Amino acid sequence: MSDSIIGKKSFEFAIQIVNFYKKFSSEKKEFILSKQILRSGTSVGANVREALNAQSRMDFIHKLSISQKECDETIYWLELLFATDYISRDEFESLKKPAAEILKMIKSIIITTKSKTHNS
Repeated sequence: MSDSIIGKKSFEFAIQIVNFYKKFSSEKKEFILSKQILRSGTSVGANVREALNAQSRMDFIHKLSISQKECDETIYWLELLFATDYISRDEFESLKKPAAEILKMIKSIIITTKSKTHNS
């Protein structure tokens, strides 16, 4: 996974999410929303890794599609935490920016792979 840009970025994002969760849950004593963002945010990289080890092109697309959904869900939780004043604008932006970048990359990879599948 170290030679895959999306693999590297999604793993680094998972580290950010875990660190955010540790801080957020201990400082805010909020455990429901923090668990949700921990689950979806770390799932992005886990599904990217599964995609990189896919057995077929369709399996690759399927695993990346799950990763795409998890990434979008993570952005939702971040937006909710920000809108309800659980996190500051700086905290929000520091996590939303890499999530949005990863989401864009995943969507692009899926589109490219699908077009190659249809052209094969």
